[in-house]
Amino acid sequence: MFAVFKKEMKTYFSSLTGYIFMGFFLILSGFFVSIYNLSGGSPDYNGVLTSINFIFLFVVPILTMRLMSEEQKQKTDQLLLTSPLSIWDIVLGKYFAAVGVFGLTLLITCIYPIMLSFYGKLAVPEIVGGYIGFFLLGCAFISIGLFVSSKTDNQVISAVVTFSVLLFIWLLDAIQQGLPTGVVSGIIFAGIIVAAIALFVYSATKNKAVGIVTAIIGIAIIAIVYFIDKSLYNAFIVNFFGWFSLFKRYQGFAMGVLSLSPIIYYITFSFAFLFLTVRGIDKRRWI
Repeated sequence: MFAVFKKEMKTYFSSLTGYIFMGFFLILSGFFVSIYNLSGGSPDYNGVLTSINFIFLFVVPILTMRLMSEEQKQKTDQLLLTSPLSIWDIVLGKYFAAVGVFGLTLLITCIYPIMLSFYGKLAVPEIVGGYIGFFLLGCAFISIGLFVSSKTDNQVISAVVTFSVLLFIWLLDAIQQGLPTGVVSGIIFAGIIVAAIALFVYSATKNKAVGIVTAIIGIAIIAIVYFIDKSLYNAFIVNFFGWFSLFKRYQGFAMGVLSLSPIIYYITFSFAFLFLTVRGIDKRRWI
């Protein structure tokens, strides 16, 4: 894993990718500090971190678009897959390299609150909490970008799809407000989820019987839940999409509140996409 990590870190800084990412991030964050804190006279640095979370829509695709896509395009992925390294070693090496560049950039931004400390007393615990949440949020988005990159050999497509997915997540809270909340719509949506899971199981196993059994079990669970307490389907769609709301869970960090629940959520979310990346590569390996 360390060999892959070292190679990727060297690639980031031997090309323009790492410098473009760091430069864009630092310029934009510096602009917001200048407007929000210096010109506005506000000591609330966490407000800056909250305001610039949209930056992930643009910088994460830059950071992750070539991680796996370039390997597939140049056919060097076959060399990696036939090396003594496990797929997990490869994926984690690339992931931690991207996280490392992001973390280094975030570390440089610490100069901003240090500068602000000369003009007044800062709430250091709140800023530390904000940074932890911001870092975990970025790690979750990077895992999505890595997963998308593993699905194509075209860097442009990887960047566009990653941007689209992150934009959807960014708009998710607003989208939730317009979603239906009735029992019937909840049941229908639950059926769609069951169908999607059944198709995924069939795709993974290539066994129709397993896919059909999965669908039957899912339908049975939907029916049992309905007869036990059908009110559970009220706002089911809203609650389902709410589970994917990464930004909503950042709100506690923005106020300097460190809670175990969102920390575990971000780590689990990242691991889930890393797992999907590994499974996808492993599946392609034997095709």
